[in-house]
Amino acid sequence: MFETTAIETENKPEFYRQLTQQLAALLDGERDFIANAANTSALLFQMMPDLNWAGFYLMKEGELVLGPFQGKTACVRIPVGRGVCGAAVQKRQSMLVEDVHAFPGHIACDAASRSELVVPIFRGDEVIGVIDLDSPIPSRFDADDQAGIERVAEIFIAASA
Repeated sequence: MFETTAIETENKPEFYRQLTQQLAALLDGERDFIANAANTSALLFQMMPDLNWAGFYLMKEGELVLGPFQGKTACVRIPVGRGVCGAAVQKRQSMLVEDVHAFPGHIACDAASRSELVVPIFRGDEVIGVIDLDSPIPSRFDADDQAGIERVAEIFIAASA
């Protein structure tokens, strides 16, 4: 198990290999969507360094609604197309934002956040929510993080089907 310290760039693939193995084991045999979302957000927050928020927003009646998370209190509802989370749903793709203050329409739930990674969760062709990671460190996330969290989303949805 990795400690919560900075992940060296060359070690990120190994970090995510181990993280996804731990996640698969944690979710093995459990089908409850909310329980799995809670444990996934807890594992991400515990294992990933330099995060100030890790969690889920779930699609309900055409908007994103706060789901299980770790971190400070958060915005409860986000319209599709607003902020980084809403943009990820609208574009149906992951959003890696190096500086949230430069992102048009960024919603500042925690003023300490400086960078963000949002990965949509798909059930078939439908976006049912997002995994949202925030960091107080500018440019905290890179392509390796995006690929790793996209794999996390796949494991999560497969376990929660």
